[in-house]
Amino acid sequence: MKIAVAGTGYVGLSIATLLSQNNEVVALDIIQEKVDMINNKVSPIKDKEIEDFLKNKKLNLRATLDYKEAFEGAEYIVISTPTNYDDERNFFDTSSVEDIIQKVKAMNINTTMVVKSTIPVGFINAMKQKYKIDNIMFSPEFLREGKALYDNLYPSRIIVGEKSERAEKFAELLKEGAIKKDIVVKYMDSTEAEAVKLFANTYLALRVAYFNELDTYAEIKGLNTKDIIEGVGLDPRIGDHYNNPSFGYGGYCLPKDTKQLLANYDNVPQNLIRAIVRSNRTRKRHITEMIMRKNPDVVGIYRLTMKTDSDNFRASAIQGIIERLKEEDVEIIIYEPTLKADTFNGCKVVNDFEEFSEDSDVILANRFENILESVKDKVYTRDLYSRD
Repeated sequence: MKIAVAGTGYVGLSIATLLSQNNEVVALDIIQEKVDMINNKVSPIKDKEIEDFLKNKKLNLRATLDYKEAFEGAEYIVISTPTNYDDERNFFDTSSVEDIIQKVKAMNINTTMVVKSTIPVGFINAMKQKYKIDNIMFSPEFLREGKALYDNLYPSRIIVGEKSERAEKFAELLKEGAIKKDIVVKYMDSTEAEAVKLFANTYLALRVAYFNELDTYAEIKGLNTKDIIEGVGLDPRIGDHYNNPSFGYGGYCLPKDTKQLLANYDNVPQNLIRAIVRSNRTRKRHITEMIMRKNPDVVGIYRLTMKTDSDNFRASAIQGIIERLKEEDVEIIIYEPTLKADTFNGCKVVNDFEEFSEDSDVILANRFENILESVKDKVYTRDLYSRD
């Protein structure tokens, strides 16, 4: 079977890699460099399993800039292009997804589009009405940055937003590529599947926010955060997981998904969802205040990335803290080895660690790594467990 995948970020490339074990997969992107890397069996993103599969596995995978070449003859077209929440205009920007839908419709081909991009509740039904089509459904992804293929090989569940033969066939394709057996598959309408995605990520944001607020309380009151968290986590209903304090939730999904869910609550009573969004801003403000109490002249930012073994810093929480520190007229320098530029957001980039650590009065590290051990007296972090 031929399958096309539009978009080669974490979602698209992991799906393309998974499915190309047993099918012909053509990945579409708009960046020549990424297309060339994939065709040369080099991953354009940092993901251990993707890197390994491209290098060592026999995959029927190629990439192209030509959407007609990708889509022609494809039984399924997986749409995994980037979407984002526009704060200024207060809506979810789904233009990249609509662009693919328009291209597929214009080609007049017999195919089924499966949207994997995060979208607002009601989007699929809106597209069906707007473009007078029925060959589209939503299937949410539940992936972690840097472990996207791993999470496709060992999925927590598969959800497909349609109760149909083609939905079952698509789920079987995902199961066929996975290593895990006895995978739970749930079929529902696309609108419910869209809600599952937003509510799942908002719950994760809630959990991050909860343990961050616990940590804020302990820090201000002079208490031992770790003892409190571990005592709380002994309750099996709460558990000892996803509880490591941070500078706030960030990355591809949680910030935009919580805001989108809040927007979807228009005319629906709620308190909690708005509080989750506000809590992240409060956490960043608190971190900034704690740094300013140290009266630094130069603040060093150790990594813009949110997670260990990641090269993505889109919407990372540290960027919100940088903005607040800039308002305090503090000089900021950044250590980020993945950056080739000399500056980032008006701040100097210093990629010699010794120079960076020597010039910094305080070093902010969302996640503590071994390289910081020699200067730990300068480091401000809330990381308790050296894990994400």
